[in-house]
Amino acid sequence: MASKTNRRGNELSHSIVAELIAVLVAVTNGQPRVMTIDSGKALPSGPFELGHRSLQSGLRDWVEQQTRHPLGYIEQLYTFADRDRVGDASRRIISISYLALTREEQSAPAGKATWCDWYDYFPWEDHRHGVPPALHQVIVPRLNAWADAPDNFSMRGERRQRMAIAFGLEGHGWNEELVLQRYELLYEAALVEEAHRGLNNDVRSATGSSMAADHRRILATGIARLRSKIKYRPVVFELMPPLFTLLQLQRTVEALAGRLVHKPNFRRLIEQQELVEEAGETTADTVGRPAKLFRFRHAVLDERAVAGTKLPLSRA
Repeated sequence: MASKTNRRGNELSHSIVAELIAVLVAVTNGQPRVMTIDSGKALPSGPFELGHRSLQSGLRDWVEQQTRHPLGYIEQLYTFADRDRVGDASRRIISISYLALTREEQSAPAGKATWCDWYDYFPWEDHRHGVPPALHQVIVPRLNAWADAPDNFSMRGERRQRMAIAFGLEGHGWNEELVLQRYELLYEAALVEEAHRGLNNDVRSATGSSMAADHRRILATGIARLRSKIKYRPVVFELMPPLFTLLQLQRTVEALAGRLVHKPNFRRLIEQQELVEEAGETTADTVGRPAKLFRFRHAVLDERAVAGTKLPLSRA
């Protein structure tokens, strides 16, 4: 879609493009994965065209063309239209993003598509094995220097407060849902390559792989939405195979949250909310005695809108 306007006798051409972008998520072997194209540099995307029946049908068409992966569960995520974040002054891009959940083994991606670990893009977000060393060795010192740079005292205070809340500093706890706020702070401080190309190696390693245009920002938004949603909606079901162990379910939740859950409380809540039922089978793919296999209750799968798991995330 393009528009032309005349201003003081000069004809200026302004191109406005609606882009459809998918944050397609799976969890494989305890790792959260996102479908990408262009060697991991972009999310599946394409323009909304006149032949598309709807936004969702257009998105499904692009994803299936680019990845050979059909979309199942899908919900609209956010619309991005910031002019200064796309690096192309000749046109205005309106990015309409969607969150989609699937299982990686359902189909092999097309040649230019690949699954990537989402912590490759956000290494500071994975706290399952403790605080990532790069957070306090590289990121926090760099953010401190950025926060102290302004001459204005109130601006310095505001930056430090935002840092403390977003990154769990100065007595604030780590909030796994503030993924976008953390990325935006790093962008503002020019500590991610999308904001400042040519970062030195230690900063580049600490702040993860870059993506085209605003795609990493969109991915951060998708991760934040999913981390919030698994606490009140049973969307994690979309990521699980038909039969699974309770440990596999727990590891999937932990992978998404980037945090450990309290195992006894987790299992008690799953049972109390009657989210799963025994399948009457066991698996030998575990250490020790065979583990029981479970499936989600049919009523849960049919309703899809019941209360979620209220995950007992560990604060240790």
